[in-house]
Amino acid sequence: MANIKSAKKRILVNETKAARNKAIRSKVKTAIKKVEAAVAAGDKAAAQTALQVAITEIEKACTKGVYHKNNAARKVSRVTKAVNTLA
Repeated sequence: MANIKSAKKRILVNETKAARNKAIRSKVKTAIKKVEAAVAAGDKAAAQTALQVAITEIEKACTKGVYHKNNAARKVSRVTKAVNTLA
């Protein structure tokens, strides 16, 4: 356990940031799963609306620094491609 005051603060701050990042990642994963479920069901309208929500969540996560921009772009590309296969 840390004895120095600044080290104790770093531990608290790191826990807070880790919890925030985990919540954001969870939101992104849930949004992507909803898109994949709609694609699996073959529901194009639901897939389109879920895709918009998923892209928004991924972009927010990227802006907040949770995901690297290339990682976010790859995720957007994959879900978009999955929805476009329904056409």
